[in-house]
Amino acid sequence: MPSYKLTYFDVRALGETARLLFTYAGVPFEDVRVTMEQWPELKAKMPWGQLPVLEVDGHTIPQSFAIYRYLANEFGLAGKDALEKAEVDAIADAFKDFYASIGPDYIYIWAGFKEGNAETAHKDVFLPAVEKFLPVFESILQKSGSGFFVKSGLTWVDFFVANNLVTMVNASPDCLKAYPGLAKLKETVHSLPQLQKYLAARPDTKA
Repeated sequence: MPSYKLTYFDVRALGETARLLFTYAGVPFEDVRVTMEQWPELKAKMPWGQLPVLEVDGHTIPQSFAIYRYLANEFGLAGKDALEKAEVDAIADAFKDFYASIGPDYIYIWAGFKEGNAETAHKDVFLPAVEKFLPVFESILQKSGSGFFVKSGLTWVDFFVANNLVTMVNASPDCLKAYPGLAKLKETVHSLPQLQKYLAARPDTKA
């Protein structure tokens, strides 16, 4: 079995999907959590000056989506065939676009990573984006018929979306009331037996 080392900050954010994939698959990995004090020195050593970074037997993989897709292919969580893998990638890319529209201008403010008025950003940024994007994701879930985003069942995009939905609900508790499929997906993923020991022990972070 390869040796895996995942390096990220001590928050969920872009590192948690990889952690969940490892945990669900039952594959051991070194979970390195970097402090803000350690980051300036480490940053210069990272391929793009960013985290997360995954090391596989000494080979370095930067960029969160590259990491998720690599692990999903290794663990059988990428989709049943090339067409379904493309569907998974499209859903993930669309959700990434959605999250990019709320992250810097609301989530970062709410979480204390950026200055600004969280109440105003919630009304002007977060809620309009939710109303634009979440009905589409809800529809995809309903059409799949599996309870997950694609017909064959659980894939990496379910972990990715569920993790971000936790942050969204933390920031706006009622945001999924009109989207029961997404609310159920969040609960289903976080109820998987393989994850329970890890979830009980992981640090409790806002994002």
